[in-house]
Amino acid sequence: MNRYLRVAAPLLVLGCAAGGFALLHATKPAPEENEEGPRPVSVFVEPVRRADTRLDVVTHGEVRSGTDVELVAQVAGRVASVSPEFVEGGLIADGAPLVVIEDTDYRLAVQEARTAVAEAELGLEQAKADADVARRQLAGRPGASPLGLHVPQLNQATVRLKSARARLEQAELNLARTRIGLPFPGRVMSTEVDVGQYVTPGTRLGRAFAVDVAEVRLPFTDVQLASLGLPIGYRAEPDEAPRRVTLAAVVGGEQQTWTGRLVRIDAAVDPGTRLVYGLARVAQPYGDGASRSGMPLAVGLYVEATVQGRQVDNAQVIPRDALRAGNQVYVVDADGLLQVRPVTVRHADADSAVIGAGLAQDERVVVSSIRNPIDGMRLNPIRRDEATADAGSPATSRPGT
Repeated sequence: MNRYLRVAAPLLVLGCAAGGFALLHATKPAPEENEEGPRPVSVFVEPVRRADTRLDVVTHGEVRSGTDVELVAQVAGRVASVSPEFVEGGLIADGAPLVVIEDTDYRLAVQEARTAVAEAELGLEQAKADADVARRQLAGRPGASPLGLHVPQLNQATVRLKSARARLEQAELNLARTRIGLPFPGRVMSTEVDVGQYVTPGTRLGRAFAVDVAEVRLPFTDVQLASLGLPIGYRAEPDEAPRRVTLAAVVGGEQQTWTGRLVRIDAAVDPGTRLVYGLARVAQPYGDGASRSGMPLAVGLYVEATVQGRQVDNAQVIPRDALRAGNQVYVVDADGLLQVRPVTVRHADADSAVIGAGLAQDERVVVSSIRNPIDGMRLNPIRRDEATADAGSPATSRPGT
């Protein structure tokens, strides 16, 4: 009997436990169904607006001089002196001698040439006198020959004088070439000569550039050309309003700006980059054209250029944050649902984008990020300006979540 109870008791306990579990499972209340669906995602929105705007274009380029020359010797000789300003970065006045070649031989050549001219002039006068005597002596004689009238002798004396004068001009030119300078105010880029060095015609002495004009060659895409409203091959006319170009760069740890104008656009597309290049100029970059702090627009500086574009009235404008990759915009419709909409972009800069097609006025565009955006997802639109005004109050949800 005891043996039977020891076997049956555990089985009885297990049966009671199983029955209790089944009873609890049968009487458990059913879970409530969530009829609200997923919680809307909060996003910042702004309305599409209409505004008069200017389609300025931002591009980049390197500053170069309008005139860049290589100084070379045109006559041979020993370098007698070099200007103290003929060093890299030196400022050169118009016509100031930079390199002087020893000129003793050239001055002597000028004196010899002048003597030869004087002798040729005397010879011509003598030939004229002889010809006059011959004409009087042969007057009235028929068949007088040109030789008898001293015509060839007179012509020969005339030719000798012209030749002597040409040699004098060449000698004076060679003498002038012993003093080498610039025909314009400029700055020195490099030097390759020193006192005592012997130079020959063609010897490189250095490089210099003019400081009256600085130029920047600027690349434009086809879209940027459309924003400018200018054709390929454009040339600025003297009587038209200049296209303003603002150049900017960080120099000496400070932001500097300079003002110039767009003077032309190339007549051909660069085959390597498929871009069209334009040319901007800044007058007196080391003088009146310097920045407000007096910083010159130095040759070789890499600058950002903002070129004045064409004016567009009543343009459709959205914040730049609303424009997504692939020229798409997230729109919140009247039911609070997301629409991923492709648009045509006419112009875009760091702050805004001008839309040509794809949006209607006053539609709400999303300007904040959305994680995993899906067409038709529910959104909780919040005006960014209203959110800024309520920045001090507790937020129920963060945009984008």
